[in-house]
Amino acid sequence: MTILRVTIAADPPPRLDKALARDVPEQAALSRTRLARLIAEGAVTVNGAMAANPKAPVAEGDTVTIAVPEARDYDVVAQDIPLVILFEDEDLLVIDKPAGMVVHPAPGTPDGTLVNALLHHFGGDLSGIGGEKRPGIVHRIDKDTSGLLVVAKSDRAHHGLARQFEKHTARRAYRAVVHGVPDLADPRLMGMRGVSSSGAGVLTITSGLARHKTDRQRQAVYFDGQGRHAITHARTLERFGTPASMALVECRLETGRTHQIRVHMAHAGHALVGDQTYGGRRRVPEKALSPAGHAAASRFPRQALHAAELGFEHPATGEALLFEAPLPEDMSQLIAALRSAP
Repeated sequence: MTILRVTIAADPPPRLDKALARDVPEQAALSRTRLARLIAEGAVTVNGAMAANPKAPVAEGDTVTIAVPEARDYDVVAQDIPLVILFEDEDLLVIDKPAGMVVHPAPGTPDGTLVNALLHHFGGDLSGIGGEKRPGIVHRIDKDTSGLLVVAKSDRAHHGLARQFEKHTARRAYRAVVHGVPDLADPRLMGMRGVSSSGAGVLTITSGLARHKTDRQRQAVYFDGQGRHAITHARTLERFGTPASMALVECRLETGRTHQIRVHMAHAGHALVGDQTYGGRRRVPEKALSPAGHAAASRFPRQALHAAELGFEHPATGEALLFEAPLPEDMSQLIAALRSAP
């Protein structure tokens, strides 16, 4: 148990949890969510009286005592699963996740996940993120998406990285192979709601994203204030076929919502190759592509999406970091086949 004493500074926010989120020293690495949980657990007193309500008012000069319990062990088994690690220090590591690996254990996938692999790699040397000794997964990518992820090893890294992702200052760029070719001169595309040109050949898709009304496994595009605000910037890098019927696209995330790129590109009429959830029954054009290209695109077993670039400020040192991951073999082979002459 660690006892932390905080004196409320001038002009505090109107409620206890917000005031503590402002005034608790950063090195304590207690998020507002964690503070609210500690209040609910009876671990917080104000001027000697237990505070059970996170919305309770506070005043300048109030003395708040927080009893922070020792972090619990994380109830997930460690597994010796190989990882491709691009960078690691005492605060964080950056990995290149393969397609097919789930990030978090879930009822249908209790093991074999990235978290199982990280627990083995760390060997138990973890800080108490959220009150448990576990890896700090700051952001996620889908099971069948490959590419870059940053994972926090310490509380200070977890909170520092989370702030950057929340404020959308982290740099994230993906490579995707899509049906059709996004063309800013296409009146159909530019006439769609939420689709606009940002100049320099960049297509911007802006909408709300939320669960589909009838299919709870999918996300859907919404407008008029519905859903969480989402912005994707897409730029065509290469065209395939005669006439061009597929494209390699760079997608940069301004926000990071569940399935954002997949949903936004499908909304624009350019669903990802291999995306069984959002690609519908989109057929691969046989005459425009070579037999090899047609076969590769028709049989591609996952959404053709790769997290290729990840940039952020190191939460401890302030150093600007940028990482790049080459296309995985399956996407490289797909693109090579699409380049072949019909």
